[in-house]
Amino acid sequence: MRLHRVVPGLFTLYILCLGACDPGSTAGAGGDPNTIVPPRGCVVTTGSAPPVAPGGYYTNGTTVCTADGVPHLFHGVARPSLEWDSQGEGSDGEGIPASDFKAMAGWHANVVRIAMNQDFWLQGAALHDPSYPATIDRAVQDAKAAGMDVILDLHWSDQGNLGVTDSGGMQDKPTISNQQPMADVNSETFWREVATKYKDDGHVLFELYNEPHNVSWDVWLNGRVGGAYTVVGMQQLYNTVRATGANNVVIAGGLSYAFDLSGVANNPIAGYNVMYASHPYYPQDPQARWVGAFGYLANQDIAPVILTEFGDGTQACTGDWDSKLIQFMDQRQISWTAWAWWAGTCSFPALLSDWDYTPSVQGAVVKAALRAYP
Repeated sequence: MRLHRVVPGLFTLYILCLGACDPGSTAGAGGDPNTIVPPRGCVVTTGSAPPVAPGGYYTNGTTVCTADGVPHLFHGVARPSLEWDSQGEGSDGEGIPASDFKAMAGWHANVVRIAMNQDFWLQGAALHDPSYPATIDRAVQDAKAAGMDVILDLHWSDQGNLGVTDSGGMQDKPTISNQQPMADVNSETFWREVATKYKDDGHVLFELYNEPHNVSWDVWLNGRVGGAYTVVGMQQLYNTVRATGANNVVIAGGLSYAFDLSGVANNPIAGYNVMYASHPYYPQDPQARWVGAFGYLANQDIAPVILTEFGDGTQACTGDWDSKLIQFMDQRQISWTAWAWWAGTCSFPALLSDWDYTPSVQGAVVKAALRAYP
C-alpha cells in the first residue's frame, strides 16, 4: 500500500506516486477500451479446462470459475499487520484474532487478503520467526472456517538480503524488510515453500508480489541480473509456484505500485489460472485513468482482474470515490478486496473506526456493497 505505512501508534506518510513513476495510461492492445464485453463464462471451447487445486478455481478468459464450472467473483477485504509484526499487531502472540474473520463474514466478504513478510517466514533470515508459518496458517484456517477464501500476499521483502534486522521504516531500502520495487531471489524460496504448503488447498490464492514499481515491463515479467539487486520477474515467480505442483490461482500486480496494468496485454504471464491486480487510490488515481490502467482488460479476454487494494486516502474522504469505483468494477465483472481491515482514519485508509468493527465512512460503503451481492 503506497499511501501510508503503519507501525504501532505511528502513521508515516509516503510520497505519492502521481503517475510519473511508471509508464502507462494507454488502453492496451486492440479494441475500444471503453467497451464492456460480456465475460466468456466457464465453457472452455478450446482444449480442456486448466488443472484446479482441490476445492479451488480455474480461469477462462476474464472469468474465474469454480471447479464445477460456475462463474465466481471475489469480494472482500485486505487485512494488514503480519507484514510488519510477525505475530499480528496487538495480538499478544495470537496472530490475527478469529473474531476478525467472523466479522468480515458478517459483512458478507467471501475472501480476505493477508499481507506477509518473507523475512519472517524464511529460515536463515535475521528476522525469521519460527512460529510465523503457524501464525499464517491459523489465520488461513480461521478465515476458511468463516467461509472465506484467502489471498496470501507477499507484501514486504528485502532486495535479496536475508541479513536485514529491521522491518518497517522507509520503503525501497536494502537494509530494511519493507516494500521494495520488485521481488528478489529470496522471494523464489518463499513461494516455493508457501506453494508447497498450500498446493492442496484451492481456497488459498497466491499474490506474487505487492506493488511493483520503478521497473520496465520487461523487468516486471522476466527479471533482471545486475543493478542494485537481482530482480526476479513475475514469470519466474509463477514458474516457481507451478514447479511445486500447485495449481492454485496466481495473482500478479502491475506497475506504478500495482495500479498500472496497461502493459499486461503485451507482456502476459505464460501459464494458466492467472489474475492481474490493480491498486487504485485517490487522489493520484482519478476515475479518468481507470479504463486505461486496468478497465480495458474487460474487453481483452486475457485474464480476470482483481483490485486487491483501493481507497480514498484523503483526510476528508466521503465514500463517494469508493462507490464510483465499486460501480465501475461491477460493470466489468472485476473482483476486489478493499484496503484495509484496520481501525484508523481515512488517510490509512481504514475500513473500521474501532476494534468493535464499527465501519468507518469508507467501511460503510464497502459493507453495503458486500451485503448487496448474492
